[in-house]
Amino acid sequence: MADWKLKRNMLKAMCLLLALCGVLALHIVYISVFKADELAENPLNQRTAAMQKEVLRGRIITADGKVLAENLPEGGRRYPWGEAAASVTGYNGENIGGAGLEAHRNMELMGMSRDFSRLGPVAQLLQADKGNDLVTTIDSRAQEAAYEALSGSRGAAVVLDAQTGAILAMVSTPAYDPNFVESDWQHLRDREDSPLLNRAVQGLYPPGSTIKPLVAAAALGENVTDEKEVFDCSGRLELADGSSIGEYQGEVHGQIDLKEALAESCNVTFGALGLRLGGRKLGKYFEDLGFQQEIGGEILMEGSHLPKFDSLGQGDLAQTAIGQSSLLVTPMHMALMASAFANDGNIMKPYLVQKVVSSKGIAMENTRPEKWRSALEPFLAAIIDNYMEQVVQGGTGTAAAVRGIRVTGKTGTAENASGEDHAWFIGSAQLPSRKIAFAIIVENGGSGGRAAAPIARQIIESMN
Repeated sequence: MADWKLKRNMLKAMCLLLALCGVLALHIVYISVFKADELAENPLNQRTAAMQKEVLRGRIITADGKVLAENLPEGGRRYPWGEAAASVTGYNGENIGGAGLEAHRNMELMGMSRDFSRLGPVAQLLQADKGNDLVTTIDSRAQEAAYEALSGSRGAAVVLDAQTGAILAMVSTPAYDPNFVESDWQHLRDREDSPLLNRAVQGLYPPGSTIKPLVAAAALGENVTDEKEVFDCSGRLELADGSSIGEYQGEVHGQIDLKEALAESCNVTFGALGLRLGGRKLGKYFEDLGFQQEIGGEILMEGSHLPKFDSLGQGDLAQTAIGQSSLLVTPMHMALMASAFANDGNIMKPYLVQKVVSSKGIAMENTRPEKWRSALEPFLAAIIDNYMEQVVQGGTGTAAAVRGIRVTGKTGTAENASGEDHAWFIGSAQLPSRKIAFAIIVENGGSGGRAAAPIARQIIESMN
């Protein structure tokens, strides 16, 4: 009997040990397969930090060959463009970690593929002494023009190739100088104007009237209006809940159709269309245009703050349709929306690195354009694109017009509870070599037509 009990206890102990070994094995598999990339790229990873000291990091270069970041022979990192490209390059600091491409493409800059980095200590034996170069999609002319136009203001600009998704410019101001970010770290963190925040992808703002092209597309797509209907703008829309919506600076537009309403940015018309659509139908178009979806890759974009469309009351529904209420979006999302109208209803996945090149000049990685969303029916996109052209030709966005170039746009003057209104301008331009889409915001800039539209013109002219 004693032998039988002993054998039973030994069997239980063996089963327990086997179970523990199984749990340990599963944990190792989880770390090796699912968490490998995250752990390899973590700035606190001591093995990665040790390898960085032994490797001459690769360069970060614009599409037209301008160097944005390079290693100095005596050690340290040099950023020739300083603040102007900080939102693209980011930084790499021993004590502060990293941001931008320096962080999100750290492995490639160190000459390692993501699979190679999983080899652990073996990777150090095989590590090259010079990293790979990142050739970005950035057009130096657009980047410089956007930075110079925004200097002295808080704001952001995003410029995309509407047909490929390539990011041609991404600027956030005020910015930091990556050459001194580590030494100035505490001061930068304490500043009230948040220079470490990449407003282009992390800043959340009410879109104001720049959301009206989406509402126009939704109203036509859901057949709650048509191109022939004439609206009567008396300057104020009275709502059943006792609230009302007024026009900017008390304007009265009178009898206008939908195209004219977009050109003149008529709040009464778009508030009424929001009520006709209702929350569910309006929310569907925000979903179709990707406002709730992450992009991934090196574009770490803040998610939009959308209202609960199904439970919106009349006041909030009308306010949302003119880009107010609790609606908050990033400039990147608004540039993507603008690209849908310029690209037959399709949104291409935005990307910042077009290829990775080894120290021996061999292309290690090439990015291929990829469709991100089929957001709108082509006929709807074409109608709104035409309407947005009228905004620039004779509406609120005439300051963005460039002779000889087809420019479309939509201005926005977004109310801001903590200060002056934010100024927006979104749109597209057909250049000789490509079609671009863009979004520009100037915090506390007031009128979008006066503060943001001229910046679009400067960017377009720089690329023409």
